Amino acid sequence: QVQLVESGGGLVQAGGSLRVSCATSGLTFRSYNMGWFRQAPGKERDFVAAISYSGGITLRADSEAGRFTISRDNAKNTVYLQMNALKPEDTAIYYCAAGRGYPRIRESYDYWGQGTQVTVSS
Repeated sequence: QVQLVESGGGLVQAGGSLRVSCATSGLTFRSYNMGWFRQAPGKERDFVAAISYSGGITLRADSEAGRFTISRDNAKNTVYLQMNALKPEDTAIYYCAAGRGYPRIRESYDYWGQGTQVTVSS
């Protein structure tokens, strides 16, 4: 059974940092591209960042350029999202996902976690 479990969310003040993690099991982690998406109340689930199966290629949404960094540890079957200089508009549930297609779109991902809440106070 494939499982993706996010952790590390929480409440942080504007300008602060958080690192969220996604531990996976039940899949050949090193064969999958990994992505992070987020969904704010009443909004679509949007692309945040993605990393190729080898870790050699990373993508980020333009709105996070320079603030968010995605990384992975294939030995630990885990993907990370380091978020710096957080803003209140970053408040959302953050989801990780595993897939093999075009990384910026939700439909490319086969497996999803349950999400972790990130709240940024002003």
